[in-house]
Formats: sequence, structure tokens, C-alpha cells
Amino acid sequence: MRELINTYGLALLKALGIHTVYVLVSVAIGFAIGLIVGILLSRKPSWSTVVLPIVSIFQTIPGLVFIGVLFIWIGMKPATVIIALSVYAMFPVMKNTYTGILEIDPKYIDTANGCGMTSTQRLFQVELPLAMPTIIAGLRMATVYTVSWAVLAAMIGLGGLGDFIYQGTYTNNNLLILIGAIPAAILAVVLTSIIDLLQKKVTPKGLKKGGRS
Repeated sequence: MRELINTYGLALLKALGIHTVYVLVSVAIGFAIGLIVGILLSRKPSWSTVVLPIVSIFQTIPGLVFIGVLFIWIGMKPATVIIALSVYAMFPVMKNTYTGILEIDPKYIDTANGCGMTSTQRLFQVELPLAMPTIIAGLRMATVYTVSWAVLAAMIGLGGLGDFIYQGTYTNNNLLILIGAIPAAILAVVLTSIIDLLQKKVTPKGLKKGGRS
């Protein structure tokens, strides 16, 4: 074990740090864009018939192909990985934001309108709080996906835990594969646990006690 730590310890910490930065930055960007676009689509549901299929096309493109195309355009820069991961992270948040807002019981909207709320007040004080559990579920999904997709950064020489996984694959070294895969799995568990705590904090008390009814 000591020999293993001496051999791979520093490299693993560096790879884990790079991987974590890719995930956090990409998920943050994807969440912000997905939330905004989801809100806009909820205001204009007819747009969703155009926007959602277009964005979903990116979800069907293999991550390696997408990163490879961006690599040709941008070069070997962290921005290449972050842009690709942000696009992938955006879709679950956008879809869940749109769905969560549209599925709010109309009686809450009617009550907000009856209280004289503006559309902005209704959005931030009623709709987003009620839709937040669904939105956070999209964030959780985006985070788990992004942890796994970030492995692809190693394919264009930009580090992360994928370095160990791909080196292990090429050399048929199962130990290297595990050194890369286990920290990635742990990272996903830790981040989703944090998101679960966040969900408990932002979920309205009424929903915690039994839903929207």
C-alpha cells in the first residue's frame, strides 16, 4: 500500500483535483444556463417543440466525438472540456426546470395572481420554490453524468481521473483502472450527497410534509 501511495499518490491527487474542477465549473455553468432556458421555455411552451429536440441532439452525440470536434476548433485547452461538459449538464436541468414549473398545480398560480403578484414575483416566490425538488433532481442527474463524462478529458491530454483509466485500458492494468474509477465513483457519491442536503434546504416546508396537495 505504501508503495502504491508513493507511486501514484501525488498524480492521483492532481488528477482528482483537475477532475473535480471540471465537474464543478461545468455543472455550475450548465445549471445556470439550463435554469434560465427552462424558465424561458415555461413562459413560451410552444418554443419547447423546437428547442428541446435541438438540445437533445447534443445528448445523442457521443461525448468523445463532441469533445473531438471542439478540440479541432478550440485546441487543447480546459475550455474545450468545460464547454462540452456544460452542454451535457445543461439538458437535465433545463428539462426539469421546464417540466417542474409546468406541473405546478394551477391553484397556486391562481392564488398568486389573486394576491396581485407580478409575473416576476410569482416566479421567484411561488413557481421556483414549488418546482425546486424537480430542478434539483435535474442537477443531481447532471452532476452524476458530468463526473463520468469528465473522464473524456484525458483523451485529448487534459488530465483528470481518465488518465489512469485510459492508461490502464491501454496497458491492460486493472489496478490503474481502479485507481481512476474508484475516486470518480466516490466523487459522484459525495457531490450527490451534498445536492441531497441542498434539496432539503431549498424544498418548501409544505412539500416536505406531504407534497403540493
